[in-house]
Amino acid sequence: MESFDHSPEDIHRLRAAIDARLACLVPPAEQAPAALHHSMRHSLLAPGKRVRALLLILTARHFGASDESAFSSACAVEMVHAASLVLDDLPAMDNATLRRGLPANHCVYGEGTAILAAVALMNRAFGVIAEDAGLTDAARVGLTAILSRAIGSEGLVAGQEADLKWQPIAATRKDVELVHMRKTAALFAASTEMGAVVAGRQGEEAQRMRDFGRRLGLAFQVLDDLLDVLAAREEAGKDVNRDAHKPSMVRAVGLEEARRAARLHIDGAASLAAHATGSRGVLADFALSLMTHLQKSVNSYDRPVAAAG
Repeated sequence: MESFDHSPEDIHRLRAAIDARLACLVPPAEQAPAALHHSMRHSLLAPGKRVRALLLILTARHFGASDESAFSSACAVEMVHAASLVLDDLPAMDNATLRRGLPANHCVYGEGTAILAAVALMNRAFGVIAEDAGLTDAARVGLTAILSRAIGSEGLVAGQEADLKWQPIAATRKDVELVHMRKTAALFAASTEMGAVVAGRQGEEAQRMRDFGRRLGLAFQVLDDLLDVLAAREEAGKDVNRDAHKPSMVRAVGLEEARRAARLHIDGAASLAAHATGSRGVLADFALSLMTHLQKSVNSYDRPVAAAG
């Protein structure tokens, strides 16, 4: 595997390498059952930022591990993320029709196949970790446990359940953050914690990286809430203006307070990165550049938005 630094060009090459590895880790589209494999690849290989995979790899690098040692785990996280998007978009969930600039999976392959594709991607994620011969047995067990916790009834699944049962009228900032913690930040936190585990770190260092990812995930979701009310559908690459009856920081506390919330989480993540051991700069620079890019996107669409109630 080629060595990367953290320049924009090398991050781009790293993202391309992730895409190439993902394409090899799932069956080819022509393999029977072809519709199912087409469906899996449609969502897994759709153009994406690969933020969670990059965070995992860069966290491992932060502690001195090679990029190659983290690739399988990074791809596993991306499989889980892709599966969660397929499920989120279903008519019974968010009923969305556009994702990453492409038609939502169920709009192309039907609801039944989309559900099966999501299940297959999550199942494959655990297989990818189990098959990584470059990791110790203890690391594989630890990584599996972290990813399982992020997905389950205290993670992504809990977040989606809360989303479905959301009552926006009396919602507070704390209520919104609890949903965001599970639906978005759980997988960010898992990614950075898994990166630490890949590098052989545990205990306080792994916990600090988990907290770092959690703060980044919360900031990411608040900025996404802002884009939902500010950006056009084609610009966002997904359906927008859908959060009026969903957990949204903008709807709960207003535009300016949502901006402050995002800034608070970004500052908290930066503080955690500054106190982490390892090679300084790579992980924090990537995370902060990501947040800066999202903030610029938000600012480019700026217009007044009132809080709910």
